[in-house]
Amino acid sequence: MGKHALLSASSSKRWLSCTPSARLEEQFKDEPGGSVYAEEGTAAHALAEHKLKKALKRRSKRPVSDYHCDEMEECTDGYVAFAMEQVELARQECKDPVVLIEQRLDYSAYVPEGFGTGDLLIVADHVLTVIDLKYGKGVAVDAEWNPQMMLYGLGALELFDALYDIEVIRMTIYQPRLESVSTWEISVKDLMEWVEMELKPKAVLAIKGEGEYHSGDWCRFCRAKNTCRARAEEYLRLAQMEFKQPPLLTDEEIAEVLKVADELAKWSADVYAYVSAPMIKCKKTPKKKCRFMAERRKKR
Repeated sequence: MGKHALLSASSSKRWLSCTPSARLEEQFKDEPGGSVYAEEGTAAHALAEHKLKKALKRRSKRPVSDYHCDEMEECTDGYVAFAMEQVELARQECKDPVVLIEQRLDYSAYVPEGFGTGDLLIVADHVLTVIDLKYGKGVAVDAEWNPQMMLYGLGALELFDALYDIEVIRMTIYQPRLESVSTWEISVKDLMEWVEMELKPKAVLAIKGEGEYHSGDWCRFCRAKNTCRARAEEYLRLAQMEFKQPPLLTDEEIAEVLKVADELAKWSADVYAYVSAPMIKCKKTPKKKCRFMAERRKKR
């Protein structure tokens, strides 16, 4: 398994929103073998890569995975069809566009030790297209001002800006299981303004583990989310919110109550799962070998 960047593109929304989180996460180990969802996504990407290479008449050996199923076949076929449409559009504007699959992209000129992998790059005259396949079906992801996609764009510019007169970066997030295709364009000028105004200053804080903690939807995949003090304080504050009597609630207030209740339920479920999992293991292990409570006390 390849090395992951501390300030990776895939986690960029998190470390840009909560700059100390990247270093905080280093205290927590990844789950052995990764999650089922991550493994499923890896299998889908490998299958999509193979099919796209075959469509481009490149050599490729079909991968084998226990996760392959009719749905994955259909979704990856749709992705390849979409990708080839974009390649053909690029050929209409450029005689011989460059098409790169699963390309390592280095943006360390802007983010310390920063790199990632782009699913698909199409480099043509004036336009650089970046396409990202997301096989998950949790939440539809928008390409507009998406930091992961913009970092991929920066990495691609580092490779091709000297060879092509690139003016625009076109970014697409393809999510077949949600029937969602989000495309957004940004000029190179505007992208570099974002780099100077937001990316570089926050990356300096993030690599040092400095700045303020902030909770939000970016906490979802943070390894520290279950015991993060900032997240706990935010949800405890929400739990203490006082509302008017039900007969006086406006529609807006009802919507806010439901939103708060939903977020509190997610947080409490995360904390419960964090505490329960080791305790369940303890019940299956002889008492003399169970160190769950001792380990918890040491971390305090």
